Amino acid sequence: MPRIDYLLTSDEQLIAQSEVDRYRASGPGGQHRNKTDSAVRLRHKPSGVTAISEDSRSQSENKHHAVRRLRAAIALDVREPVSLEDYVPSPRLAALVAGGTAPLGAKTKLTGVYWAGMAELLDLLVAGKLEIAATAQRLGITTGAMSKLLLHDDAVARVVNDLRRAAQMRPLR
Repeated sequence: MPRIDYLLTSDEQLIAQSEVDRYRASGPGGQHRNKTDSAVRLRHKPSGVTAISEDSRSQSENKHHAVRRLRAAIALDVREPVSLEDYVPSPRLAALVAGGTAPLGAKTKLTGVYWAGMAELLDLLVAGKLEIAATAQRLGITTGAMSKLLLHDDAVARVVNDLRRAAQMRPLR
């Protein structure tokens, strides 16, 4: 199954594709923290990606947060090959690039469409040997706009910089 199907599926379907563990979270939180199995760990079986949430004393809230984190983790960790010869950006990535970082608020970053676009952008960047200028040129934007798009989200920036460090390249700032 392609990664896009995991990213754009509903929360319920993503949970159904995952192994769900409930456990007692440790750490601060008062007398109720260690009395209930409110923490949730989701292991996405097809991709092998894991996400946890132990932020709340409510198991349903933690499951909701874990699904969002799982979707983001799949987008950030699972790469798919891109053929640069005949590459045409998907409508999701084209809209993401055309909009720039202005419309990318906190609520936008929670959607599967956003993560699908970011996953495709990361795939394109990896296929282009992590070269910002070459990737920006393929998308028809400036190098500055490309850098801004990659650095607007801390998790995306961390993944890009980890990849660039591993390739012995200078991290983005």
